[in-house]
Amino acid sequence: MREFGYERAVDVSAAVALLGAAPEARFLGGGTNLIDLMKSGVERPALLIDVRELPLDGIEFTQDGGVRIGATVTNSDLAAHPDVRRHYPALAQAVLAGASGQLRNMATVGGNLLQRTRCGYFADLSKPCNKRAPGSGCPALAGEHHNHAILGASEHCVATHPSDMAVALAAFDAVIAYETADGPGELPIAEFYSPVGDTPHIETALPPGALITGVTLPPAPVAAGSRYRKVRERASYAFAIGSIAAALDVQDGVVREVRLAFGAVASRPWRARTAERALIGGPASAEAFAAAADAELEAAEALPENGYKVTLTRNLVVAVLTELSEGANR
Repeated sequence: MREFGYERAVDVSAAVALLGAAPEARFLGGGTNLIDLMKSGVERPALLIDVRELPLDGIEFTQDGGVRIGATVTNSDLAAHPDVRRHYPALAQAVLAGASGQLRNMATVGGNLLQRTRCGYFADLSKPCNKRAPGSGCPALAGEHHNHAILGASEHCVATHPSDMAVALAAFDAVIAYETADGPGELPIAEFYSPVGDTPHIETALPPGALITGVTLPPAPVAAGSRYRKVRERASYAFAIGSIAAALDVQDGVVREVRLAFGAVASRPWRARTAERALIGGPASAEAFAAAADAELEAAEALPENGYKVTLTRNLVVAVLTELSEGANR
């Protein structure tokens, strides 16, 4: 293993300053993704800046009814928080679905957001990968791609984003707060993850040297009736082959508000705005849910081995929205 330095940051400004002085450094939270990539040789930081003990581990509800989550909150603490479970159940469910208990105890909210979008070729240094070496090619296009993207991909990369938590955050319009040497800033999650395009190695819109300090969820009463559903190839810890975060408000059989986000279909959490627009003001029926899903998935471009994801995602939309609708009518 390549030798690297280690520094424990004492406060946010010190952490940002350490990274500014060592551009090849990386922030270290729980290390559940970064350390694996270091072991495989994909990541080779000269310095690790430990931010785990920064005072960013709080969860507090705001006066307007939203919630602010610190970047070093562990996934376990987030999923177990009673107010998160009550007001944003899909978020708690997504976190619980995301990893084993041991990983959730270590993984942080900030680190979860910054997981590398990846596939098997990304971690295999014997193979080309445009994410590791821009311009080298994407072997997944003609190789193993059964769990790859059907939406928003490009000829340069078809990997899918691995985070379950980020799918729920996308459904509820989360805002990511960060700190740089120039001061604080914010990014809506809709702008946080960069499109693949011809630069798949650029995964987020965070400015250089930025440290994520927290996530804010704006008030969303509809989120109290929400659900996260994940399909995977084995019941134990595994990445999704399809997932959905959904919330639904139905009055007198009519959809008043709906939130939909898909996971495992793109290089970033996929907010299904076309489907949402199709549903608002219409009937809360299985037929309407299916038609809305079809409208969203019309843009899908499946590869030879991952076309099943179109059907799977459609079925998830119908199943989860039907469950929420039936619950609202009880």
